[in-house]
Amino acid sequence: YLVIYERKGGLPKARIRNISTGEEHYISFPEPTYALSEGFNPEFNSSILRFNYTSLITPQSVFDYDMETFQRQLKKETEVLGGYDRTQYKSEWIMATAQDGIQIPISIVYKQGIQKDGKNPLFLTGYGAYGISYPASFSSNRLSLLERGVVFAIAHIRGGAEMGRKWYEDGKLLHKKNTFTDFIACAEYLIEQKWTSSDRLVISGGSAGGLLMGAVVNQRPELFKLVIAHVPFVDAVTTILDTSLPLSAMEWDEWGNPLE
Repeated sequence: YLVIYERKGGLPKARIRNISTGEEHYISFPEPTYALSEGFNPEFNSSILRFNYTSLITPQSVFDYDMETFQRQLKKETEVLGGYDRTQYKSEWIMATAQDGIQIPISIVYKQGIQKDGKNPLFLTGYGAYGISYPASFSSNRLSLLERGVVFAIAHIRGGAEMGRKWYEDGKLLHKKNTFTDFIACAEYLIEQKWTSSDRLVISGGSAGGLLMGAVVNQRPELFKLVIAHVPFVDAVTTILDTSLPLSAMEWDEWGNPLE
């Protein structure tokens, strides 16, 4: 068997090909948004595939998948202390429309029973740089927020690679503004759809995501109640002008070379 890890419609997929027959199928997953990665598979001539799976609701898990029978077996799941009950939570994969008409995916999770009345506090995060896709993975730290009625959302904006190489190319260099306007569009959509309101919307990002925070709060300060910028890359020009720094030249491909 040949296993191809790919992305389709913004979501990670595992495509299985029978080398002898040429027949193909995808592994199906029950949740609308999730993260997937290859496991340790040292045996080439095997019908069993091991992979890692997690989601906004499912803790990090290891599965064995029989490529002949299409059956999977859970081998291990990270324990969540404190009596975690996943049936109390729900996740969704929704789309916001960007300034130029492009559909931007949003992963969202919340506790069952919340009302879309514009009164929910919402924690929105994003990254959108270096072609890194933001994984919709589990975090036990997040449960404290969800238990108190906070909605958690990830904006899968351009600059990442959720939709492929072009998604990345359209969010770097002279197209970097798309990253910022995409994030703003996601925030506006969540407010429009009554998930939250501007006086209850918190946004957060780190490093290049901190740069994102600085950009969007300057463009639309009235849209957000609170902004958290972790180790933000907010003085990009000064940093990448300094060629004595070991990472400066590496950054030019992402942000441009101000020396030219």
